[in-house]
Amino acid sequence: MSDSQKIDSIKELGQQVGPNARKWSLWAQLELAISKTARSGSPYYELKFVDAEGSVTLRAWNDTPAFEQSSQLKKGDFFEIDAEWFYNAEFKSIEAKSWQLQPLDEEQIDVVLAGSAALNQLQQNDYNFIESSVAAIKDPRLQSLCQSFLDRFSERFRRTGAARDYHHARRGGLIEHVAQMMRSALKICEAYPVLNPDLLIAGVLFHDSGKLWENNYSPKGFTMPYSETGELIGHIPMGMELINKLWRDLLDSEVSNDWLTLEPPTEQVRLHLLHLIAAHHGEMAFGSPVVPKTPEAIALHYIDNLDAKMEMFAKGYQTAATLAPNVFDRVRPLPGKLIRPLGKFDA
Repeated sequence: MSDSQKIDSIKELGQQVGPNARKWSLWAQLELAISKTARSGSPYYELKFVDAEGSVTLRAWNDTPAFEQSSQLKKGDFFEIDAEWFYNAEFKSIEAKSWQLQPLDEEQIDVVLAGSAALNQLQQNDYNFIESSVAAIKDPRLQSLCQSFLDRFSERFRRTGAARDYHHARRGGLIEHVAQMMRSALKICEAYPVLNPDLLIAGVLFHDSGKLWENNYSPKGFTMPYSETGELIGHIPMGMELINKLWRDLLDSEVSNDWLTLEPPTEQVRLHLLHLIAAHHGEMAFGSPVVPKTPEAIALHYIDNLDAKMEMFAKGYQTAATLAPNVFDRVRPLPGKLIRPLGKFDA
């Protein structure tokens, strides 16, 4: 264990690092170790380390002790990085000198995988909210279906990203996205009583459920691998297939004994939920096989789009270059440059 001050995450490092080098220790996973050659002809290693919220790159030059060690490092292993960190204004990057690596034990690795204390608490609170929202569903068919999903896929759900890029693109990001969408959905149902809150909450839970196989992080890392299934099928058809599988399992169990007499009819409930998943991208050009054709379907589409865009704005204010006072560079796919939001009036 290093005697340097421990920093919680790469994100926190980025917030605190400055032009003057400071000693910190950081826990992270080695994602890439690439042998390169400088313009001078000297060989060096470029090492990319990642955690739940960011990445940082180190370089091991051939005239340093770290060069030999770097040749033996295994991608995917976890390390404590003890270094003198500083911000290189010329290259706009965080860099380190006099760095050393120490392997982490299993308990320490679990800490890294859980993310920073703040992120860990945020995602736990969000998962608790999802559980309580599911428990409050009144329709026993939708409640049983949603609970079955959580019971069977909780661990996988917790390590899935909402996207590969743009929004909530991190381990556990889908939990954050779904929870915030549920908060919005409940408020919108108050504003528009025509909406079926049970159906909409179930639609929120399942709308990206196919991403558990398309955008899932490895159990022991921060790599989101591609899969043949994800590329050939996509998360919308996989989500629909998942619903049908869970639904059939429930129909074969005692849970469904009273479903035949319920209104609206059970088969109609299934079809409406499937439509929400099929239509949530809003347009066929964006991957939905059908356009939204019910109030809940159009509400789900806009709730999904709103939460994604709000996350893009939040991330953009943290990462985009400042072009002028209150003006930031464009963050794609947002349509234009970002402007600092107006502060709230405080009487």
